[in-house]
Amino acid sequence: MNFDDSVPDIPKAPGTPRAANSKEPSGVDLARVALRAAKEQARARGDAARQKKQARRGGGLRSGARADGRDPLALGAAINRLITERGWETPAAVGGVMGRWPQIVGEDLAKHCVPQRYDEDERVLVVGCDSTAWATQLRHLAPALVARLNEDLGHGSVRMIKVLNPGGPARRYGPLRAPGSTGPGDTYG
Repeated sequence: MNFDDSVPDIPKAPGTPRAANSKEPSGVDLARVALRAAKEQARARGDAARQKKQARRGGGLRSGARADGRDPLALGAAINRLITERGWETPAAVGGVMGRWPQIVGEDLAKHCVPQRYDEDERVLVVGCDSTAWATQLRHLAPALVARLNEDLGHGSVRMIKVLNPGGPARRYGPLRAPGSTGPGDTYG
């Protein structure tokens, strides 16, 4: 490093000898240059340590006047963000349909036919009925109901409604049962 260019011509204290033609820095000038260099190195080390500390805390993001990804969200907004990130839009929408089933199909039908599950891969809504008459009624209404659900949820969300008939009576075990019998339908299959 050439000290002639980096050190300005600093006036000497009275009584300090200086060579007439020499621009060589004296002891005080060298001390000032060394002090300046030490301060710059310390500042650089401090900046590096501060950046490393911020990176450990969260990538250097700092809270400020403007919104960033670390700000708290309302519960509804957080749930919507989670649903979108995970790709759960269709199952969540169908779950909403199950919650408002009486408004979609009507009070009479909702009393006797209840949605049980939704198969996301097949896009099939499975509905259970409490009697065969209501199951038949729902089968006749299924195409219109699929159209209404797709209008509400988005095109293609529900391809088919599978209607389940009511289950048979509970199986009774008693003294007149044959061992290994599965009930009245065991001879049919």
